[in-house]
Amino acid sequence: MPSPFRTLVASLLVAALGAPSVFAQQWPQRPLRMLVPQGAGSSNDTLSRIVALRLSEILGQQVVVDNRPGAGGIIGMELAARAAPDGYTLLGTATATQVIAPLIQRRLSFDPMRDLAPVSLFGVTQNVVVVHPALAAKSPRELIALLKASPGRLNMASAGAGSQSHLAGVQFLLASGTDATHVPYKGGGASVAAVVSGEAQFTITPLPATLTFIRSGQLRALATAGGQRAAQLAELPTLDEAGLKGFRSTGWVGLMVPSGTAAPLIGRLNEAVVKALADPATQEQVSRAGADPVSSTPQAFGQLIREEWDRLRQAVAAAKLAVD
Repeated sequence: MPSPFRTLVASLLVAALGAPSVFAQQWPQRPLRMLVPQGAGSSNDTLSRIVALRLSEILGQQVVVDNRPGAGGIIGMELAARAAPDGYTLLGTATATQVIAPLIQRRLSFDPMRDLAPVSLFGVTQNVVVVHPALAAKSPRELIALLKASPGRLNMASAGAGSQSHLAGVQFLLASGTDATHVPYKGGGASVAAVVSGEAQFTITPLPATLTFIRSGQLRALATAGGQRAAQLAELPTLDEAGLKGFRSTGWVGLMVPSGTAAPLIGRLNEAVVKALADPATQEQVSRAGADPVSSTPQAFGQLIREEWDRLRQAVAAAKLAVD
């Protein structure tokens, strides 16, 4: 017959082991913050806001988007990495912030692979080549001809050094054997606005940040950069079809949390994202914004990040991007 002491110890152990599960069932009890390390109007911001609104409904607590752009996304990521792992701080991250920026800015005070834990993808984006409508280029071939005729004369906008649009633009210039003046802006919204105003002549940037302007005629889209045509702009050729054989430049957006967040909480968040992306209304919103709605397990998302890290490390080296 067990002693009262042993029974007490056993009861305490059971209670301790069950505590995270009980906490996950009771969570959330207050609003959540979703850090977005890019500015308003960027593709990450657009898609994160769609998902945040749906998560608010599913979780029963408001998910507030908090834009923290700067340093290619490093500022917002560091805030997330240093936050308490209690399930109340989320990170809406993307290829540019999670992979490209750390590859270029290697002197970080945190480890993006170790200090942040994956939850789920929520969108896959294609990059699109867009120009100011006044530019005499209605196809990729015509844009390349203009660039070759006036090396360095056209301004190529990007969301900042180390952004997805920066790397896509450099890859395009390398693949086409051309040159342009790179003009980095503070975020995707600002870089797209620069092309709309004519301050810059073109950019190659995630589709969600440009669709509204393409549809209104404020931007002219020349081609997309995925392995197949974008469903939102099916009439446009891919850059591969337009003559840059093998060219591909895509990105993704997804949800992460500070490392150390309890597995049951990550599980609850993953279930909520999967449920959100299974909703036809959410799928339509994400698609209308220019992305393919995709969810995943935390494990699959983590594997994708590792694969992207290896793939883009080679691209960064080939593009000879400066390391800060």
